Amino acid sequence: MKVYVFQILIFQIILTKLTLITGYFYPEDTAIGLYNTQLAEYLTAKGYQVQVLTGFPCYPQWRIDDNYSDKPVYYQETFNKIRILRYKQYVPSKPTFLNRILLLADYSVGTLINLFKIKDCDVVINVIPHSSTMLLGWILKTRTKAKLWNHIQDFEFDAVYETGIITNSNFIRSGLFKALFKIETILLNKATINSTISHHMLNKLKRKSNRPTFYFPNWIDLSQIDPLKHSKQHPFFKSNGFKILYSGNIGDKQDWEFFLEFAEKLGNQNIEIVVVGDGAKKSWLVERIATLNHVNYHPPVAYNQLSSLLCSADLHILFQKNSVVDSVMPSKLLGMMASAKPSLVTGSDFSEVKTVIKLSKGGFYISSDDKISIAYLKIQELISQPDVALKMGINARNYVTEKFSSSSILSHFEAKLNEVVSS
Repeated sequence: MKVYVFQILIFQIILTKLTLITGYFYPEDTAIGLYNTQLAEYLTAKGYQVQVLTGFPCYPQWRIDDNYSDKPVYYQETFNKIRILRYKQYVPSKPTFLNRILLLADYSVGTLINLFKIKDCDVVINVIPHSSTMLLGWILKTRTKAKLWNHIQDFEFDAVYETGIITNSNFIRSGLFKALFKIETILLNKATINSTISHHMLNKLKRKSNRPTFYFPNWIDLSQIDPLKHSKQHPFFKSNGFKILYSGNIGDKQDWEFFLEFAEKLGNQNIEIVVVGDGAKKSWLVERIATLNHVNYHPPVAYNQLSSLLCSADLHILFQKNSVVDSVMPSKLLGMMASAKPSLVTGSDFSEVKTVIKLSKGGFYISSDDKISIAYLKIQELISQPDVALKMGINARNYVTEKFSSSSILSHFEAKLNEVVSS
């Protein structure tokens, strides 16, 4: 028995060296950066030795955080026992397709130098985007004889293709993207295991790669988003009317043309719409809502203020482009649902978000052509029947409590991680 216990202790020590490669990390406290940080903190608390290769914080504002702007190009720091190796990457003020490529290339080359500062590693975990981390991870895996885990938060190439960020010329469709998808498959096939955040994305992953797969969805810390702890109205809301909130990235995956038409339709009523966030289309959107008195914009709030903001709304909105089907599962949806308020979401009939809304009975999902009229009618229904809105909100929180609690998701991941390393 003593020998067996000793072997377990030695085994645990050997398993503790993990390297996380990601473009997004602390102090970024939204979207992928938040999940990466919470994952690293969880694993550190469980006794693993975690090192992170990342860039300088710049999301979602598309500029390097003021607290890091005067740091050297290569910068090392420690956060909650996590060693962080940073490279000050190029960050474009206007994230066009070409500028994103330049960012990705600069980040990859700079991080490659930091990669050789890692002396020992048992598991490399790449979080995508950026897709280039798969190449960096393979290099580190080869050097240290580690296991390699690719985690897909966003199918980067598919998202660019689907959202129409670049022209849809025949040359690009048949040439550039064909090459990018081929490279993506080659890199995915070099992993020990690949994971992603939704069932639709998991099916796509299986079509792209022959390696083992794992369902590793995003999660919600229900103690951080709790309507029972935040009953006061957030100061962003100024009226006593029906309060509609969009909080998240203001980028290319959302249908902002539809949002403007939607907002205009709700004018001259006792309805207040608040948009909170940052991103590539922020300036464009702020300029266009300037004439709408019932619509206001505010920059992102700190994570410790997010619960108050989300729980102050009467309705959350998320307008996805119909072309964005399974390349991404919006992380903001879990926070919306955890606030115990209903959501109104539009998008493709084949989106996994539709499945979540339908199964949870926590809101409305609209995919028909006549979305504006239907959305208008649904909002009138919620205003006139507050008991319906209350029930939907409760359904939403109960669903994410059952399916997406942080304790359940992260413990499941840890079990799989140990299985991968011991294989």
